[in-house]
Amino acid sequence: MKKTLTTPTLEWLSDPRVFGVNRLPAHSDHIYYETLEEAKSGVSMSMRYELNGNWKFHYAVNPASRPAEFYQLDFDCSNWSDISVPGHIQLQGYGTPQYVNVMYPWDGHCDVHPPEVPMDYNPVGSYIKIFNLPKNMKDKPVYISFQGVESAFYVWLNGQFVGYSEDSFTPAEFELTPFIKDGENKLAVEVYQYSTGSWLEDQDFWRFSGIFRDVYLYTVPDIHVYDLHVRAELDSSYTRGMLTADLTFLSPVPAGSRFIAELYDAKGDLVAKKDGELHGEKGTFSIAVDEPELWSAEKPYLYKLYIQIFNEFGQLVEVVPQKVGFRRFEIINKVMHLNGKRIVFKGVNRHEFHCRRGRAITKEDMLWDIKTLKRHNINAVRTSHYPNQSYWYELCDEYGIYVIDEMNLETHGTWQKMGRVDPTWNVPGNNREWQDIVMDRAISMFERDKNHPSILIWSCGNESYAGEVLLNVANYFRSVDPSRLVHYEGVFHAREYNDISDIESRMYAKPHEIEKYLTENPDKPYISCEYMHAMGNSLGGMYKYTDLEQKYPMYQGGFIWDFIDQALVKKDRYGKEFLAYGGDFGDRPTDYGFCANGIVYANRELSPKMQEVKYLYQNFKLSPDQYGVNIRNESLFTDTSEYDLEYVLFLEGRELYRSKLNVSVAPQEEKRVEFDWPLGMMADAGEYCIHASFKLKEKTLWADAGYEVAFGQFVFQIGSKEFVVPSGKLKVVHGDVNIGVHGKDFTIMFSKQAGSLVSMNYAGKEMIAVPPAPLFWRATTDNDRGFLQDFYSGLWYAASLARKCVKVDVKEEAAQVNVTFTYKFSIHPELEVKIGYTVYADGSIRVKAVYHGVENLPSMPIFAVSFKVPADYNQLEWYAMGPEENYVDRSKGARLGIFRNQVSDNVSRYLKPQESGNRTGVRKVSLTNNNGQGIKISSITEPLECNFSPYTAFELEHANHHYELPNIHYTVVTVAGRQMGVGGDDSWGAPVHDEYVIKADQDMEFEFMIHKV
Repeated sequence: MKKTLTTPTLEWLSDPRVFGVNRLPAHSDHIYYETLEEAKSGVSMSMRYELNGNWKFHYAVNPASRPAEFYQLDFDCSNWSDISVPGHIQLQGYGTPQYVNVMYPWDGHCDVHPPEVPMDYNPVGSYIKIFNLPKNMKDKPVYISFQGVESAFYVWLNGQFVGYSEDSFTPAEFELTPFIKDGENKLAVEVYQYSTGSWLEDQDFWRFSGIFRDVYLYTVPDIHVYDLHVRAELDSSYTRGMLTADLTFLSPVPAGSRFIAELYDAKGDLVAKKDGELHGEKGTFSIAVDEPELWSAEKPYLYKLYIQIFNEFGQLVEVVPQKVGFRRFEIINKVMHLNGKRIVFKGVNRHEFHCRRGRAITKEDMLWDIKTLKRHNINAVRTSHYPNQSYWYELCDEYGIYVIDEMNLETHGTWQKMGRVDPTWNVPGNNREWQDIVMDRAISMFERDKNHPSILIWSCGNESYAGEVLLNVANYFRSVDPSRLVHYEGVFHAREYNDISDIESRMYAKPHEIEKYLTENPDKPYISCEYMHAMGNSLGGMYKYTDLEQKYPMYQGGFIWDFIDQALVKKDRYGKEFLAYGGDFGDRPTDYGFCANGIVYANRELSPKMQEVKYLYQNFKLSPDQYGVNIRNESLFTDTSEYDLEYVLFLEGRELYRSKLNVSVAPQEEKRVEFDWPLGMMADAGEYCIHASFKLKEKTLWADAGYEVAFGQFVFQIGSKEFVVPSGKLKVVHGDVNIGVHGKDFTIMFSKQAGSLVSMNYAGKEMIAVPPAPLFWRATTDNDRGFLQDFYSGLWYAASLARKCVKVDVKEEAAQVNVTFTYKFSIHPELEVKIGYTVYADGSIRVKAVYHGVENLPSMPIFAVSFKVPADYNQLEWYAMGPEENYVDRSKGARLGIFRNQVSDNVSRYLKPQESGNRTGVRKVSLTNNNGQGIKISSITEPLECNFSPYTAFELEHANHHYELPNIHYTVVTVAGRQMGVGGDDSWGAPVHDEYVIKADQDMEFEFMIHKV
């Protein structure tokens, strides 16, 4: 390819017309080999030479202070430090990581407008790599590939200017042949944090810079397939496949050259073969395949195509292997279909992120991610909001994930200011000067990724408003690839550009808003490209969205925001590592903790929210009852015979019986299966629970045999549940201040002065460290803060801290003593709560809390009784909904059973401390020390909500990081009649759904027992 010589200038950084100088045209990400054996084994990459590793490095805060001549051969960089490539500059000791969402990182520092960029503070990284030309590249053309550099960079080799590029997330490649020499070579790369490209990269993420993806040299054979476009298409019957491959060569092929193309199935058997002559710079061939195995996320069947290129002498010069998936994606009657079946996206948005490496993630990180998706029934990913590394798409092809591939475009801050839509200086809008740079990003993504069957939809970017520029991008995608749809959410704000998107795509629409669209004769199928903002303790009410899947055919799922918390490892003042968020690095401006919205923690541990995701996304809906289970198979292509149906019977949480069945329920079908219980299995009175689940029969790429993919449960009672008053005698001592109730080996004491239970002493061990009190406040969650819960309901905070005991009632009987305290609160003269304690002869205590509703008070976060016990009591055994934390609006994925953990486990590692660790459906829970001594709390009539934490709600409330929490001295016991839901429609104003709000004008009461263990 002819080279254009250009003198580099800093003016390119602020010129939207200059975004690639001497850069090679974008092409497919296929790999090539010298021999067929190498191609089939995939072990040799003799035509590639990695330049990853240590590079010499200099950091400057702006262009004026950079070493401008560092690329020259005689420049001495021996005293420079080293930096690792790939990697971000800001995570290797230079500059500052900065997290911002909508606003641009220079907001408040520089008064610039597009296409201007800051120059007073525009960090420059100067990289130098000394390398020796590999022997196998001697006397051959040599190229260099930068897979990802943020955000603009210049390249020199041996003192000569090579080229310039913008677009952080697609490859930039240059030819080095005119400049390279045998032996030692000096490669110099100058990276700028801000450029015109930065206006187009206003994603909700950490702002980094540097060479953060792989860098390598490569050479090519005499005849080289520069670009490959493979289309594996199906006819309308989905039974006849046509594989078409278009080849573009680096230069015209010699006359007499030819090719052989062989298509193999997944077993390695030859399916078809094609050969022919080659002419000029283009080549094409087609292979018909009858009854091909089809690709889907459920069954990601891949063929392997080997294209062998021979020169005019009949010598093999290149082999290109390419995985191929036959599938057909289309809209039929306003509904998206894959291979003829209505598809539902059970998706997540996913940033490339690692808590130590930022966006410089590894193959191991990606493997963890893909297996986690598959294990939790997630079938789709939106690459928010930029093209990912090529390896990610290979994994999606192989493991089976549907992909919305999103181009590197977001200009949120140019049109939305503090939530207000103002597109007066929106980029790109209708500005023709931005057309080419935006289109370049679309072309780069399409050309690289076009051969991946996992990609069903091209996305024109994210939150960039709308206009002619994006309409042209959408039409480009349609012109080059009619086999996929085009997505863009931003038309919601500018309906005159509705034609940009083939899909009605919205962000954070409420369920009723979605239903409104779907019931008003809609023109396009609907997806929520972002929904269930999973910030902190969230995902409450997710079922309201997934319930729409079967109700409305045009509702075709959504993508949770998002997959992984964007938090970075940092050390506190004592040298201990913690996960940091925006502002923790002194970065200003910042959007603080808004970077943590994942269903996975930044250290790649699962958050409790994943329990709900896995359940609501499962393809097999299991509805057991006492005698059998109704199975609805919502998968498109998978029969349930591939799984074992396991059913288990429990009595009061203890397993009685377990068995397996082979069941065949075809895709999109329903069936009832009867259980075969042994005779007399349910003869005893008590609470029974049946778990039914589907488990893998065989090991897969992503899980071992026996892994559970779906479950359902049924709970029922046989016989009545009655409370029996323990027999025996009690001794009551009435002191001036205290009321002591004494029995065999225990003392229970109440204080009229403190107005509470103050002692539970069993066998000489005191269990009360801080007396019980009514609690109306929980540590605000991220969603609570977004809704301004503290502003609207803050008086309940005050009510939880201060009360006045206005009355003490004592009632004595031979086998029981009742002491009731009546409390008043300053927040309202009519507000009254009673807590009554009934002590029985065996030392157990029945606690009853009564609240009388008061009008004109805000909603209440929680109605509970809370007290402290010594921290030595930290071992828990639950008979409740679990195993992970759950809440009244996030309990679908929880199951009834006996679970064990420690008190410290109930502080979920949400980035900012907040309410966590709650369990609903609590029948009983034991709190003991390491010797098995302690107390048991149990329900009487209705199940409870309970939380056991090392910290009070107020200690959690006032800590911005987990390291700020105090040393552990107590176990805080919170028993609730009711706690409000956690919500999750969004985190900036959406309230909890009405049925999960605690209204202050309603009467409430609950009861529980405390027993000695």
